[in-house]
Amino acid sequence: MSDDTHPISRLIEHRGVTIPAFLYGTAWKEDQTAKLTAMAIEAGFSGIDTANQRCHYDEAGVGKGIQLGLSKNGLQRSDLFLQTKFTYAASQDHRLPYDPKADYAAQVRQSFTSSLEHLNTSYLDSYILHGPASGHGLNEADREVWRAMEDLQKSGSVRLIGVSNIGLEQLQLLIEEAEVKPAFVQNRCYARTRWDAGIRALCHANDIIYQGFSLLTANSAELNRPEMQTISKRLDCSLAQVVFRFALQLGMIPLIGTTRKRHMQEDLAIYELELTDAEIDRIENIAFKIK
Repeated sequence: MSDDTHPISRLIEHRGVTIPAFLYGTAWKEDQTAKLTAMAIEAGFSGIDTANQRCHYDEAGVGKGIQLGLSKNGLQRSDLFLQTKFTYAASQDHRLPYDPKADYAAQVRQSFTSSLEHLNTSYLDSYILHGPASGHGLNEADREVWRAMEDLQKSGSVRLIGVSNIGLEQLQLLIEEAEVKPAFVQNRCYARTRWDAGIRALCHANDIIYQGFSLLTANSAELNRPEMQTISKRLDCSLAQVVFRFALQLGMIPLIGTTRKRHMQEDLAIYELELTDAEIDRIENIAFKIK
């Protein structure tokens, strides 16, 4: 460990809430959702990410897995950090968790109530807008949805709120306009953008924690570079462990979605690793190194 680095905690204190530094993502698990969620809890994950979007998530299955994981491991609801999302109808299939004819605030409330039922909980640790209504700017739907989410936090039903799949200009607008500023940004994270460097910088300046997903699947070409292999060999670990440790040392919360218990255990072992400053720089700029 270098003199100017420090061990990274498994828990983060953020705006009065204790947050795990690593989240297990439950997208695309379908009929394996309950089993894998329980497996993740047993492996040691205390943060679970999902969404009330049936075409990509089985939120009810996540709830079943949580109950199994809690009972099997002698845990309480308070031992877990649960995060789910409100998703616009345009990104849903026919299995909507709300009345699409209702106004947006009502849709948020209906989706939220459905999420509480699915997850068998009376509150959520984090509630995320699954993405702005369009790819540019914020519109009145976004503002109405965010106000509804702010109301949920003010009521105590949600501890923190955030946003996913958001661009730099959109995030700046949300920070400027929101009464309750986002606590989280969750984005797909590409090496070719220096791991979403612009968004991460804006987050850092505004007390927002960045959550990165698709860290492996979105960067397969970069992860096959010889430099990555060199770091992996030095640490005697997998490429996935290198990337997730890199994310932690950048101050990012990584999401993983592995379906194998051994990989879950390996991923949680990254707290025992340490990248040098030179290795951090090499990975941060891996997409721009001369071949």
